[in-house]
Amino acid sequence: MKRGFDLLLVIICASLLPIIVVAILVKLTSKGDALYWSDRVGKNNVIFNMPKFRTMRINTPAIATHLLQNPGEYLTPIGGFLRRTSLDELPQLYSILKGDMSFVGPRPALFNQEDLIDLRTEKGVNKLLPGVTGWAQVNGRDELSIIDKVSLDVEYATYQSFWFDIRILWMTFLKVIKREGVSH
Repeated sequence: MKRGFDLLLVIICASLLPIIVVAILVKLTSKGDALYWSDRVGKNNVIFNMPKFRTMRINTPAIATHLLQNPGEYLTPIGGFLRRTSLDELPQLYSILKGDMSFVGPRPALFNQEDLIDLRTEKGVNKLLPGVTGWAQVNGRDELSIIDKVSLDVEYATYQSFWFDIRILWMTFLKVIKREGVSH
């Protein structure tokens, strides 16, 4: 049922969202491809390639944004806007269609976030399909410590259900509208 729901939402979102317009704006406002492909950790710690609209300049270090000294200096002219509105996440619909991700689940870690990957593996969170949004994202997103993130991921794994996913999607929608929880 979850997979069917994911596919239905992809179809709805793909027909309603301005993916082509955003891609053109990214291309027009900065050098490089419109999409940035990032190696991420998926279900059972399998690495997959996740697309996002590029919000950072070419040659930005491949580390979590919060670890950069001054993330703002790496943003493209429209990168901040795309991040605040979460429009940079739209290409992940491809990852959902492919089966690498779901709409709701723990956010996929970067391939080099060993501390997060190790703790998720220890707690069994690595057995879940990662999501575009998740329980940790609606409860703090960028402000959370790794321990708190994983704790919320475990809570999601424990109570995972269709209605819990609907709640998280609704909370995500409200947070995006209010632009809450984005620190860069």
